[in-house]
Amino acid sequence: MIDLRLLREDPDRVRASQRARGEDVALVDALLSADERRRSSGVRFDELRSEQKALGKLIPRATPEERAELLQKAEQLKTDVKSAEAEQNEADEAAKHLLLQLGNIVHEDVPVGGEEDFVVLETHGTIRDFGAEGFEPKDHLELGEALGAIDVERGAKVSGSRFYYLTGVGALLELALVNAAIAQATEAGFIPMLTPALVRPRAMEGTGFLGQAAENVYHLEKDDYYLVGTSEVPLAAYHMDEIIDAEKLPLRYAGFSPCFRREAGTYGKDTRGIFRVHQFDKVEMFSYVHPDDAENEHKRLLDWEKQWLTGLELPFQVIDVATGDLGASASRKYDCEAWIPTQGKYRELTSASNCDSFQARRLSVRMRDNADGKSKVQPLATLNGTLCAVPRTIVAILENHQQADGSVRVPAVLRPYLGGREVLEPIAK
Repeated sequence: MIDLRLLREDPDRVRASQRARGEDVALVDALLSADERRRSSGVRFDELRSEQKALGKLIPRATPEERAELLQKAEQLKTDVKSAEAEQNEADEAAKHLLLQLGNIVHEDVPVGGEEDFVVLETHGTIRDFGAEGFEPKDHLELGEALGAIDVERGAKVSGSRFYYLTGVGALLELALVNAAIAQATEAGFIPMLTPALVRPRAMEGTGFLGQAAENVYHLEKDDYYLVGTSEVPLAAYHMDEIIDAEKLPLRYAGFSPCFRREAGTYGKDTRGIFRVHQFDKVEMFSYVHPDDAENEHKRLLDWEKQWLTGLELPFQVIDVATGDLGASASRKYDCEAWIPTQGKYRELTSASNCDSFQARRLSVRMRDNADGKSKVQPLATLNGTLCAVPRTIVAILENHQQADGSVRVPAVLRPYLGGREVLEPIAK
C-alpha cells in the first residue's frame, strides 16, 4: 500500500498515477474522505476516553450528592466511548479496504499507455536468418515432440488444456535450466530457497495479487489457501511482521517453486504448445533493500536477467513496460523478451519489478536504521525478478537453437548440467 502521508500531502500525484494505470481516479477522493473520517473518529474516541479516565478519578473523592451525578455521567460516557470505538473501527476498516484497492505510485519515467505502448531500451544478440541457412524453422512443439521432450496430448487427457508433460530430454532440460539458474543466482549472492506453493490469504493480499490479478489466482475455498502464481508471494511474506536491521540489507533470495495461473482472459491466445500454461516451474529472484537503494537494485536484477539470457545465447530485447500494463505492486517493470522465430516476434521471458515499499507496508516488513546514532523504524523496499520461467525458456531454446536435421544445439552454459551433451537428437519413431 502507499504511504497515507503522500496521499494527504500530494493527492494530485496519486490521481495522476491512477489515471496513468487506467484505474479509477475517484478511488483517491473516496480514500481521502475515509481517511479524514478515520482520523476524526480517532480524535473523538481519544477525547472521550480521556474524559472518562478523568471522571473515574473524581468519583472516589466526590461527596455522596456529587457521586450520584458523576456516576450517571460516567454511564453515559461509557456508552459514548463504546459508540466512538465502534465508529473508529468501522472507519479504520473502510479506509483500509479502499487503501488496498489502490495501486502503487508509478515511477515518473514509466511510459504512459497500454500493453503495446512499451519502450524498447536495448536489443541483444542476432536473429538467425533461417532462409539463408536453407531451411524453414519448426515451432517448439514440433521439435519437442520429435525429441521426445514434450507431450501435450497426454497432458490434456490427464488434466485438460494448457497442461503438459516434459519427458526424457525435456525433463532433463528443465532440471538443467533450474540448476544453472540457481548456480548463477547463488554466485551473485542470493540464498537458494524452496518455497511453499500454498499460502494464506494475507500473503497473497499483501503482495498485491488479490486485486486486479485475482482472476488469475487459484483459490482452495475449503481450506482458504491460495496456489501461488510465482514464488514472489512466499518470498515477500517470508519476513512478514518482522523488523530487519538495515545493516543486514540487502537480503536476496532465489526461490524455486511450481507456479499456478488460471490464465483468465487469454482464451484463444498461445493455445499451441507450452508457452502459456496453467502450471510451470520458475526460479525467481527477490530482494529486500533500503528504499534509497531500490532503483539501483532494480537495475542489478535486470543485469542478472540479461546475463542469464546472454548465457543461453538467445536474441532478446529489454522493454520499459507501460503504466497500463504494470502489476498493482510495481512502480516500474522491465521485461526481457526473447525472439521466437516461428512467431516472428519477441515474447516475454523474464521481468524485473521495483515495488518500493508497497508490499512491505502491506506485509509489515520494516527495517531499523541506526544511521547518525538515531534508531528509526520504517518500511523497506522489495523487488522481484524472474530468472528462469522454465516452459517459455524451453520454447526459446528449442526454436532458436534448432538445426536443419531437427536436432537442437545445447547452449554451452547448460552442458555441464546435461552430462556434457552438446546436441539434443530426435528420437527414432
